[in-house]
Amino acid sequence: MKLFKKAAVLTMTAAVTIGAACAASAAEPVAAEDMKVGIVYIGDEQEGYTYAHMIGMDDMKAACGLSDDQVIAKYNIPEDESCYDAAVDLAEQGCQIIFANSFGHEDYIMQAASEYPDVQFCHATGYQAATSGLENMHNYFTSVYESRYVSGIVAGMKLAEEYGADTDSKIGYVGAYSYAEVISGYTAFYLGVKSICPNVTMEVKYTGSWADQALEKETAEALIADGCVLVSQHADTTGAASAAEANKVYDVGYNVSMLDAAPNYALTSASIKWGPYYTYAVNCVMNGETIDTDWCPGLCRRRCMDHRSGHLRCRRNTGSSRQSMGSDRRRICSCI
Repeated sequence: MKLFKKAAVLTMTAAVTIGAACAASAAEPVAAEDMKVGIVYIGDEQEGYTYAHMIGMDDMKAACGLSDDQVIAKYNIPEDESCYDAAVDLAEQGCQIIFANSFGHEDYIMQAASEYPDVQFCHATGYQAATSGLENMHNYFTSVYESRYVSGIVAGMKLAEEYGADTDSKIGYVGAYSYAEVISGYTAFYLGVKSICPNVTMEVKYTGSWADQALEKETAEALIADGCVLVSQHADTTGAASAAEANKVYDVGYNVSMLDAAPNYALTSASIKWGPYYTYAVNCVMNGETIDTDWCPGLCRRRCMDHRSGHLRCRRNTGSSRQSMGSDRRRICSCI
């Protein structure tokens, strides 16, 4: 298929295993064969953030024993009234639980939740569920700044390898918006880099969009023109990575592997494994149990995970460097 399905992903994944049961009983249990799940996506499989959620939905279906036709997806739903319309349509189609995956969806999801009290609504990256007064409204995310810190360590290692640990090189960061989520992420990334190379400086530029391939590429090119020798991102396409590859600058991505876009210069990507949450929330509905109002776990302590295989792998460009990866992995894990 498309770009992201080919990825041999080199990621640091903020993944957790759901060990605790859901809370006290909230409704009658729902048999697996009667479950219907809805999800509102800001993008589609061409956009890394949504593609990561789609993988999570596939993981949930496998874990919960649901078929493809038991999950109804709405793609490319903007952060406007269209989200409310999509959520209402999913509720009217009989979905017992509805997810939405973008920050600006939240107000519209809360509006739908107030009108369908028997349907559970779960919104990613939001913050209003706890104060909404709606028992069927929930927020979920992860402490992704933790994996950004670790990806910063990887970037710092590469800078130290190329220029020495005392380098005063400048790095760049392509941010979507000046939101707390983005600021905390690039702050954590920068601190990770500085834990290896304390004299490094960082320039941040915003695109004003979650996903704009051309604008992210243009913004990364501007950072590189300003002298940045490595770029990272909190934006959802491969635009920054493609600019890095074209300019022979190292890249740290987000959501998915950037190896297809930057086969020679992609180092790693901070990503989120969404399957555990989707499995947890759907199991709560199936078991007639309450979903946590706020769900925001972090990295499993002292564990580095690759998105596919469960192991950390950092891209190294020479055969001799590969021999040192065991010690590099231990070093990174000791920093978590």
